[in-house]
Amino acid sequence: MPHPPHEPPHAPIPPVSDDVLESVSALFRAIGEPARMRLLVALSGGERCVTDLAERLAEPLPAVSHRLRLLRAERLVVRRRDGRHVYYALADHHVVDLITNALAHASEHLEEAS
Repeated sequence: MPHPPHEPPHAPIPPVSDDVLESVSALFRAIGEPARMRLLVALSGGERCVTDLAERLAEPLPAVSHRLRLLRAERLVVRRRDGRHVYYALADHHVVDLITNALAHASEHLEEAS
């Protein structure tokens, strides 16, 4: 007797528009580079200025600024100006959940592989 097909442990995702799919793809492209993901993880601890992020990540300030601009364009981070300093933070709880779930999924996959 054949085994039944694998049933997902969740409700099916309802249909979405092509515009939403394109937006989601752009979001994943934005986080799909380790240096940008490191920035998001660093921001998970709270708001940070660009200088602090560059020092923490041992990265040149222009490179960090460029990555933050891209993440901001995809609405993953928000910024706040205070005098000469610009502070960045994760945009909302959806971004926190996305990062947390992606890291958990990758860690689980790596543990299974070893």
